[in-house]
Amino acid sequence: MRKLPASLAVLALASVGLVGCSIPAAADCPRPQVVDPDVMELITIDGQLGTEPQIDVYLPLSTPETAYQDVVRGDGAAITDAAQLVALDITIVSGETGETLVATAYDGSVDSVFSVERWEETIPAFDEALSCATEGSRIAMALAPGGIAEQAAVSLGIAESESAVAVVDVRKVYLPAANGSLVFNSGHGMPSVVRAPDGRPGIIVPDSAAPTEVVVQTLKKGDGAVVDGSAPVRVHYTGLTWDQREVFDTSWDGEPASLTLDGVVPGFAEALDGATVGSQILVVIPPDQGYGDQDQGAIPGGSTLVFVIDVLGLDTLEPAE
Repeated sequence: MRKLPASLAVLALASVGLVGCSIPAAADCPRPQVVDPDVMELITIDGQLGTEPQIDVYLPLSTPETAYQDVVRGDGAAITDAAQLVALDITIVSGETGETLVATAYDGSVDSVFSVERWEETIPAFDEALSCATEGSRIAMALAPGGIAEQAAVSLGIAESESAVAVVDVRKVYLPAANGSLVFNSGHGMPSVVRAPDGRPGIIVPDSAAPTEVVVQTLKKGDGAVVDGSAPVRVHYTGLTWDQREVFDTSWDGEPASLTLDGVVPGFAEALDGATVGSQILVVIPPDQGYGDQDQGAIPGGSTLVFVIDVLGLDTLEPAE
Protein backbone atom coordinates (compact mmCIF):
# COMPACT_ATOMS: atom_id res chain seq x y z
CA MET A 1 0.00 0.00 0.00
CA ARG A 2 1.07 3.59 -0.39
CA LYS A 3 2.77 5.03 2.65
CA LEU A 4 1.94 8.30 4.35
CA PRO A 5 4.70 10.85 3.71
CA ALA A 6 6.93 11.36 6.73
CA SER A 7 5.96 15.00 7.06
CA LEU A 8 3.98 17.80 5.48
CA ALA A 9 5.15 21.34 4.89
CA VAL A 10 4.35 23.59 7.85
CA LEU A 11 1.10 25.32 7.09
CA ALA A 12 1.42 29.01 6.35
CA LEU A 13 -1.67 29.71 4.25
CA ALA A 14 0.57 29.29 1.23
CA SER A 15 -2.25 29.68 -1.28
CA VAL A 16 -2.58 33.32 -0.31
CA GLY A 17 0.95 34.22 0.64
CA LEU A 18 1.13 33.79 4.47
CA VAL A 19 4.15 32.07 5.37
CA GLY A 20 -9.17 0.88 24.23
CA CYS A 21 -10.27 4.13 24.50
CA SER A 22 -13.29 6.37 24.24
CA ILE A 23 -13.08 9.36 21.91
CA PRO A 24 -15.21 12.26 23.23
CA ALA A 25 -18.23 13.28 21.18
CA ALA A 26 -19.31 16.90 20.76
CA ALA A 27 -21.84 16.46 23.57
CA ASP A 28 -19.01 15.44 25.92
CA CYS A 29 -16.84 18.43 25.01
CA PRO A 30 -18.34 21.57 26.58
CA ARG A 31 -17.68 24.84 24.77
CA PRO A 32 -18.97 28.32 25.63
CA GLN A 33 -20.91 30.18 22.94
CA VAL A 34 -18.82 33.30 23.61
CA VAL A 35 -15.69 34.14 25.59
CA ASP A 36 -15.40 37.83 26.66
CA PRO A 37 -18.63 39.22 25.15
CA ASP A 38 -17.49 42.82 25.79
CA VAL A 39 -14.72 42.34 23.25
CA MET A 40 -16.70 40.23 20.81
CA GLU A 41 -19.52 42.79 20.56
CA LEU A 42 -16.98 45.04 18.84
CA ILE A 43 -16.86 42.59 15.91
CA THR A 44 -19.69 42.04 13.41
CA ILE A 45 -19.62 39.16 10.92
CA ASP A 46 -21.86 38.90 7.85
CA GLY A 47 -22.01 36.43 4.97
CA GLN A 48 -22.80 32.78 4.41
CA LEU A 49 -20.76 29.97 5.90
CA GLY A 50 -18.31 28.75 3.27
CA THR A 51 -17.93 32.16 1.61
CA GLU A 52 -15.47 34.89 2.54
CA PRO A 53 -17.05 36.81 5.43
CA GLN A 54 -17.64 40.53 5.68
CA ILE A 55 -15.95 41.66 8.90
CA ASP A 56 -16.71 44.97 10.59
CA VAL A 57 -14.53 45.92 13.56
CA TYR A 58 -14.87 48.83 15.97
CA LEU A 59 -11.39 50.31 15.58
CA PRO A 60 -8.84 50.19 16.93
CA LEU A 61 -9.44 46.82 18.54
CA SER A 62 -7.12 45.77 21.33
CA THR A 63 -7.48 42.78 23.61
CA PRO A 64 -5.02 41.48 26.20
CA GLU A 65 -6.36 37.92 25.88
CA THR A 66 -7.85 35.97 23.03
CA ALA A 67 -11.65 36.08 22.89
CA TYR A 68 -13.97 34.16 20.58
CA GLN A 69 -17.59 33.55 19.66
CA ASP A 70 -19.37 30.84 17.71
CA VAL A 71 -21.22 32.90 15.08
CA VAL A 72 -22.59 29.65 13.66
CA ARG A 73 -22.35 26.43 15.66
CA GLY A 74 -22.23 23.25 13.57
CA ASP A 75 -23.48 19.86 14.64
CA GLY A 76 -20.63 17.78 13.20
CA ALA A 77 -17.63 16.12 14.83
CA ALA A 78 -15.84 18.05 17.59
CA ILE A 79 -12.16 18.99 17.78
CA THR A 80 -11.04 17.13 20.88
CA ASP A 81 -7.38 16.46 20.08
CA ALA A 82 -4.66 18.68 18.61
CA ALA A 83 -3.60 15.77 16.40
CA GLN A 84 -6.96 15.75 14.59
CA LEU A 85 -7.05 16.67 10.93
CA VAL A 86 -9.24 19.59 9.89
CA ALA A 87 -10.09 21.58 6.78
CA LEU A 88 -10.48 25.26 7.58
CA ASP A 89 -11.19 28.51 5.77
CA ILE A 90 -9.71 31.58 7.44
CA THR A 91 -9.82 35.35 7.04
CA ILE A 92 -7.58 37.59 9.15
CA VAL A 93 -8.01 41.37 9.43
CA SER A 94 -5.97 44.01 11.21
CA GLY A 95 -7.18 45.15 14.60
CA GLU A 96 -5.71 48.58 13.85
CA THR A 97 -7.08 49.31 10.38
CA GLY A 98 -9.73 46.66 9.72
CA GLU A 99 -7.90 45.79 6.51
CA THR A 100 -8.10 42.18 5.31
CA LEU A 101 -4.59 40.80 5.60
CA VAL A 102 -5.10 37.29 4.30
CA ALA A 103 -7.91 34.93 3.30
CA THR A 104 -8.03 31.34 2.11
CA ALA A 105 -9.59 30.36 -1.19
CA TYR A 106 -13.12 29.48 0.02
CA ASP A 107 -13.34 27.07 -2.91
CA GLY A 108 -15.15 24.27 -1.08
CA SER A 109 -12.32 21.76 -1.48
CA VAL A 110 -10.60 19.55 1.08
CA ASP A 111 -7.27 19.70 -0.72
CA SER A 112 -5.54 21.39 2.23
CA VAL A 113 -6.06 19.22 5.29
CA PHE A 114 -3.78 19.66 8.28
CA SER A 115 -3.74 18.74 11.94
CA VAL A 116 -4.85 21.35 14.47
CA GLU A 117 -1.36 21.34 15.96
CA ARG A 118 0.07 22.30 12.55
CA TRP A 119 -2.31 25.27 12.48
CA GLU A 120 -1.23 26.17 16.01
CA GLU A 121 2.35 26.55 14.79
CA THR A 122 1.16 29.57 12.80
CA ILE A 123 -1.74 30.72 15.01
CA PRO A 124 -1.07 29.63 18.62
CA ALA A 125 -4.41 31.14 19.73
CA PHE A 126 -6.16 28.21 18.01
CA ASP A 127 -5.14 26.04 20.96
CA GLU A 128 -7.91 27.65 23.00
CA ALA A 129 -10.23 29.06 20.38
CA LEU A 130 -10.75 25.80 18.46
CA SER A 131 -11.04 23.50 21.47
CA CYS A 132 -14.32 21.54 21.18
CA ALA A 133 -15.32 23.50 18.07
CA THR A 134 -17.54 21.46 15.75
CA GLU A 135 -17.63 20.80 12.03
CA GLY A 136 -19.95 23.28 10.33
CA SER A 137 -19.09 26.16 12.68
CA ARG A 138 -18.07 29.74 11.91
CA ILE A 139 -15.97 31.23 14.71
CA ALA A 140 -14.99 34.87 15.19
CA MET A 141 -11.80 35.45 17.17
CA ALA A 142 -10.16 38.52 18.66
CA LEU A 143 -6.50 37.58 18.74
CA ALA A 144 -4.32 39.09 21.45
CA PRO A 145 -0.73 40.06 20.66
CA GLY A 146 1.16 36.80 20.27
CA GLY A 147 -1.93 34.98 19.03
CA ILE A 148 -0.21 34.76 15.65
CA ALA A 149 3.32 33.37 15.53
CA GLU A 150 6.00 36.03 15.26
CA GLN A 151 7.21 35.20 11.76
CA ALA A 152 3.67 35.06 10.39
CA ALA A 153 2.71 38.29 12.15
CA VAL A 154 5.72 40.08 10.68
CA SER A 155 4.87 38.83 7.20
CA LEU A 156 1.36 40.25 7.63
CA GLY A 157 2.59 43.58 8.93
CA ILE A 158 1.17 43.05 12.43
CA ALA A 159 3.21 44.80 15.10
CA GLU A 160 4.24 42.97 18.26
CA SER A 161 1.73 44.91 20.36
CA GLU A 162 -1.20 44.73 17.93
CA SER A 163 -4.32 42.59 18.05
CA ALA A 164 -5.99 41.00 15.02
CA VAL A 165 -9.35 39.47 14.14
CA ALA A 166 -9.77 36.03 12.56
CA VAL A 167 -12.88 34.33 11.25
CA VAL A 168 -12.59 30.56 10.92
CA ASP A 169 -14.99 28.25 9.08
CA VAL A 170 -14.57 24.69 10.35
CA ARG A 171 -15.50 22.85 7.16
CA LYS A 172 -14.29 19.36 8.01
CA VAL A 173 -13.21 17.59 11.20
CA TYR A 174 -11.74 14.10 11.04
CA LEU A 175 -11.89 11.71 13.98
CA PRO A 176 -8.68 11.29 16.01
CA ALA A 177 -9.32 7.52 16.22
CA ALA A 178 -12.15 5.07 15.65
CA ASN A 179 -15.07 5.92 17.94
CA GLY A 180 -17.63 3.28 16.95
CA SER A 181 -19.35 0.72 19.14
CA LEU A 182 -17.41 -2.38 20.12
CA VAL A 183 -18.35 -5.47 18.10
CA PHE A 184 -18.09 -9.03 19.42
CA ASN A 185 -15.87 -11.37 17.41
CA SER A 186 -15.07 -14.94 18.43
CA GLY A 187 -11.42 -14.24 17.69
CA HIS A 188 -10.63 -17.96 17.22
CA GLY A 189 -7.31 -18.24 15.41
CA MET A 190 -7.20 -14.49 14.74
CA PRO A 191 -4.88 -11.80 16.11
CA SER A 192 -6.07 -9.90 19.17
CA VAL A 193 -5.96 -6.12 19.51
CA VAL A 194 -5.28 -3.89 22.51
CA ARG A 195 -5.55 -0.10 22.47
CA ALA A 196 -3.58 2.71 24.07
CA PRO A 197 -5.52 5.64 25.58
CA ASP A 198 -5.11 7.62 22.35
CA GLY A 199 -6.55 4.73 20.33
CA ARG A 200 -3.27 3.42 18.93
CA PRO A 201 -3.61 -0.37 18.53
CA GLY A 202 -1.26 -3.12 19.55
CA ILE A 203 -1.56 -6.42 17.68
CA ILE A 204 -0.90 -9.88 19.15
CA VAL A 205 -0.57 -12.65 16.54
CA PRO A 206 -1.44 -16.21 17.66
CA ASP A 207 0.85 -19.20 17.23
CA SER A 208 -1.60 -20.87 14.83
CA ALA A 209 -1.21 -21.01 11.06
CA ALA A 210 -2.22 -17.94 9.09
CA PRO A 211 -5.52 -17.97 7.13
CA THR A 212 -5.20 -18.69 3.42
CA GLU A 213 -7.99 -16.26 2.46
CA VAL A 214 -8.67 -12.63 3.36
CA VAL A 215 -10.36 -12.37 6.76
CA VAL A 216 -11.98 -9.09 7.80
CA GLN A 217 -13.33 -8.40 11.28
CA THR A 218 -15.01 -5.16 12.38
CA LEU A 219 -13.77 -4.44 15.90
CA LYS A 220 -15.65 -1.15 16.25
CA LYS A 221 -18.65 -0.20 14.14
CA GLY A 222 -18.92 3.49 13.28
CA ASP A 223 -22.09 5.26 12.22
CA GLY A 224 -20.49 7.68 9.74
CA ALA A 225 -20.26 7.83 5.96
CA VAL A 226 -19.67 4.66 3.93
CA VAL A 227 -16.39 4.05 2.12
CA ASP A 228 -17.36 3.27 -1.47
CA GLY A 229 -14.32 4.37 -3.47
CA SER A 230 -15.86 7.61 -4.70
CA ALA A 231 -13.58 9.69 -2.46
CA PRO A 232 -10.26 9.11 -0.72
CA VAL A 233 -10.53 7.88 2.87
CA ARG A 234 -8.45 9.08 5.81
CA VAL A 235 -7.22 6.27 8.03
CA HIS A 236 -4.81 5.43 10.77
CA TYR A 237 -3.31 1.99 10.28
CA THR A 238 -0.73 -0.37 11.73
CA GLY A 239 0.64 -3.29 9.73
CA LEU A 240 2.78 -6.29 10.58
CA THR A 241 3.50 -9.70 9.12
CA TRP A 242 2.01 -12.86 10.59
CA ASP A 243 5.34 -14.68 10.79
CA GLN A 244 7.70 -11.89 11.86
CA ARG A 245 5.18 -10.18 14.17
CA GLU A 246 6.97 -6.85 13.87
CA VAL A 247 5.34 -3.62 12.75
CA PHE A 248 6.61 -2.70 9.30
CA ASP A 249 4.46 0.41 8.81
CA THR A 250 2.17 2.63 10.85
CA SER A 251 0.56 6.02 10.32
CA TRP A 252 0.34 6.57 14.09
CA ASP A 253 3.90 7.92 14.09
CA GLY A 254 2.73 10.79 11.89
CA GLU A 255 -0.60 11.97 10.52
CA PRO A 256 -3.41 9.84 9.08
CA ALA A 257 -3.07 8.63 5.51
CA SER A 258 -5.35 9.57 2.62
CA LEU A 259 -5.95 6.40 0.58
CA THR A 260 -7.92 5.32 -2.46
CA LEU A 261 -9.24 1.80 -2.95
CA ASP A 262 -7.25 1.42 -6.17
CA GLY A 263 -4.05 2.64 -4.49
CA VAL A 264 -3.68 -0.17 -1.93
CA VAL A 265 -3.22 -3.93 -2.14
CA PRO A 266 -6.42 -5.90 -2.91
CA GLY A 267 -6.91 -7.30 0.58
CA PHE A 268 -6.60 -3.84 2.15
CA ALA A 269 -9.12 -2.46 -0.35
CA GLU A 270 -11.52 -5.30 0.46
CA ALA A 271 -11.34 -4.40 4.15
CA LEU A 272 -12.11 -0.73 3.48
CA ASP A 273 -14.83 -1.15 0.88
CA GLY A 274 -18.19 -0.70 2.61
CA ALA A 275 -16.68 0.28 5.97
CA THR A 276 -18.18 3.23 7.83
CA VAL A 277 -16.40 6.24 9.30
CA GLY A 278 -15.71 5.61 12.98
CA SER A 279 -15.01 1.91 12.45
CA GLN A 280 -11.92 -0.05 13.40
CA ILE A 281 -11.13 -3.03 11.20
CA LEU A 282 -8.80 -6.00 11.57
CA VAL A 283 -7.79 -7.63 8.30
CA VAL A 284 -5.51 -10.59 7.57
CA ILE A 285 -4.23 -10.61 3.98
CA PRO A 286 -2.61 -13.70 2.41
CA PRO A 287 0.26 -13.15 -0.06
CA ASP A 288 -1.89 -13.45 -3.21
CA GLN A 289 -4.02 -10.49 -2.00
CA GLY A 290 -1.02 -8.57 -0.67
CA TYR A 291 2.48 -8.26 -2.10
CA GLY A 292 2.79 -11.77 -3.54
CA ASP A 293 6.12 -13.55 -3.59
CA GLN A 294 8.25 -10.42 -4.06
CA ASP A 295 10.04 -8.67 -1.21
CA GLN A 296 8.50 -5.28 -0.49
CA GLY A 297 10.93 -3.23 1.56
CA ALA A 298 10.97 -4.77 5.05
CA ILE A 299 8.25 -7.26 4.07
CA PRO A 300 9.61 -10.65 2.90
CA GLY A 301 8.05 -12.20 -0.19
CA GLY A 302 5.20 -14.58 0.57
CA SER A 303 4.19 -12.77 3.76
CA THR A 304 0.72 -12.80 5.24
CA LEU A 305 -0.10 -9.26 6.34
CA VAL A 306 -2.08 -8.12 9.38
CA PHE A 307 -3.53 -4.61 9.58
CA VAL A 308 -5.66 -2.71 12.06
CA ILE A 309 -7.35 0.22 10.34
CA ASP A 310 -9.20 3.15 11.92
CA VAL A 311 -11.56 4.87 9.45
CA LEU A 312 -11.43 8.58 10.34
CA GLY A 313 -13.27 10.35 7.51
CA LEU A 314 -13.72 10.84 3.79
CA ASP A 315 -11.99 13.53 1.78
CA THR A 316 -15.23 15.09 0.64
CA LEU A 317 -17.68 17.65 1.96
CA GLU A 318 -20.63 15.91 0.35
CA PRO A 319 -22.88 13.90 2.68
CA ALA A 320 -22.89 10.16 2.14
CA GLU A 321 -25.98 8.64 0.54
